[in-house]
Amino acid sequence: MSSQSAGDSIENLSNEDRHFPPSPAFAAQANAKSDLYAQADKDRLAFWDEQARELTWHKTWDQTLEWNSPYAKWFLGGKLNASVNALDRHVAAGRGERIAFHFEGEPGDTRTITYKEMLEDVSQAAHALTELGINAGDRVAIYMPMIPEAAVAMLACARIGAVHSVVFGGFSADALLSRIQDADAKLVITADGGFRKGAAFALKPAVDEALKGSHNVAKVLVVKRTSQETAWNSDRDIWWHEIVTRQSKSHTPEFFDSEHPLFILYTSGTTAKPKGIFHTTGGYLTQASYTHRVVFDIKAETDVYWCTADVGWITGHSYVVYGPLINGATQVMYEGTPDTPHKGRIFEIIAKYGVTILYTAPTLIRTWMKWGDDFPKAHNLNSLRLLGSVGEPINPEAWMWYREVIGNNNCPIVDTWWQTETGAIMISPLPGVTSTKPGSAMKPIPGISAKVVDDSGTPVPNGHGGFLILDQPWPSMLRGVWGEDERYKETYWSRFQGIYFAGDGAKLDKDGAIWLMGRVDDVMNVSGHRISTTEVESALVSHEAVAEAAVVGAADAMTGQGIVAFVILRGGIPNVGGEELVKELRAHVTKEIGAIARPRQIMVVAELPKTRSGKIMRRLLKDVAENRAVGDATTLADPNVMKLISEGLNSAKDED
Repeated sequence: MSSQSAGDSIENLSNEDRHFPPSPAFAAQANAKSDLYAQADKDRLAFWDEQARELTWHKTWDQTLEWNSPYAKWFLGGKLNASVNALDRHVAAGRGERIAFHFEGEPGDTRTITYKEMLEDVSQAAHALTELGINAGDRVAIYMPMIPEAAVAMLACARIGAVHSVVFGGFSADALLSRIQDADAKLVITADGGFRKGAAFALKPAVDEALKGSHNVAKVLVVKRTSQETAWNSDRDIWWHEIVTRQSKSHTPEFFDSEHPLFILYTSGTTAKPKGIFHTTGGYLTQASYTHRVVFDIKAETDVYWCTADVGWITGHSYVVYGPLINGATQVMYEGTPDTPHKGRIFEIIAKYGVTILYTAPTLIRTWMKWGDDFPKAHNLNSLRLLGSVGEPINPEAWMWYREVIGNNNCPIVDTWWQTETGAIMISPLPGVTSTKPGSAMKPIPGISAKVVDDSGTPVPNGHGGFLILDQPWPSMLRGVWGEDERYKETYWSRFQGIYFAGDGAKLDKDGAIWLMGRVDDVMNVSGHRISTTEVESALVSHEAVAEAAVVGAADAMTGQGIVAFVILRGGIPNVGGEELVKELRAHVTKEIGAIARPRQIMVVAELPKTRSGKIMRRLLKDVAENRAVGDATTLADPNVMKLISEGLNSAKDED
């Protein structure tokens, strides 16, 4: 893909001239000052040393960085414990009574948990894990709703040096099994279910279904959340309350090497098999806590911070569990959906707890816009002082609405770019320093080197687009793909020699601000979640009626991208009534991957647009799916194919 074609994939962002400088009052009190950039530029490693010293180390490091491209080791020789940094140090400093979480369940039940109580809960859970035979280095799969025990489980693993692999509670049994197998998990921590959209949903059956496959899971630890009827295997299943609550509330932590693996988190790959991105302890915690401190301007004594992400995604790891707790923040955790029991639920919670910092996704912001201003305006949102956006680029219209309606024209917006792979925020305004533009992540944060380059790896001038790359190692970078070294090198380091290629297109505007333009490969961004086209294609083709499938992400006003699938049926399979089969295929994808991957549209076609060498030209399918004039089809083996597909898609129904 040339820089030009990357540049063409962006819509109406080129001429954004609105600037929003920070107010003098905000700048005066901000954690980040403009000299941070100069400090980091002068001596990058000394800068990161300084950030690392904000953590509590059992043993300080001997060397800041060892870089053998593409492998980095940070803070070599240092020893620490993630859970001590998140909890013990606050209790030891006399901050044990500070609230760590205001938990709001969807049915309206609430819990207030202090740092002291979190430490006791994590200590008990750590003892329980040890009793269940979990040792340092063992992998534990966590498949939970958004409840405090999810954070407790993660920190208990970290406390004993076990590696957690959190699987989003919306994924199917098959998706869970593949992740259990890949990490070779010994234990699954789950719940009977959770509450969503006004009803209890079950989680335990998906675990039971997954464990019918081959695995080395010895025990399943189950939190009782909904008290729904739950199938039970007494040889394997254990209630959380029966084993955890009888443990001692004090636990002596071990300290682990800075490069000890902290967690694995699976992200969609460009093949059907998800990639186990793994992060280690010292560097990850350094950057997660530093970015949380400077990007969100956190004042732990007074702020009430709310990141709406689920712990099943990297945002929930870095900006619900590790970053905020290390910084001693008070947070809101909400279990349910934004429209249950009414469309003002999020705003009701902001007003109830006096939330000061809100970090959410453009998908949700656009949904609020669709619902209308009346819902936020019915609640007092004056406590808010900072807004953040994450998951995908935010369009200027949504950015402005967020500023005007939610922030009352009074809150800086930090539009952040980063990935599961980067571990923490890489590109973002610094509130109090940056004059922001609606829709732009602006520039790399101090300590990070990111550039936009052309095909040959040469940086592009202002006003041009190309590929976003990271040309210097950073502390929270992924340390590899679990068990797949070659895949790690091939996926991230082969496009430009010795340089990390993020897979995203970007452009620089005339002032040098960075505008993200989405994926340049075949990974779709649906509601902030990265889903590979090949993963959905494999799911479709695994259905007995489908011979071949091609999937594209088409621009969607609500979700960023909607999944549009084109399928060729196997010989002899009639397209009975069309709609029934389409329904069946949607349900099949949901079963195989999860509801998040359910196609918006599925169209049965006689042929796919292929080059003479047999390569499917997804670019042309994307043109059709986005209602654009179809691009150059001269390389197709049969140029008429596109005309038939265009006519057919216009008559294909969207999912209601």
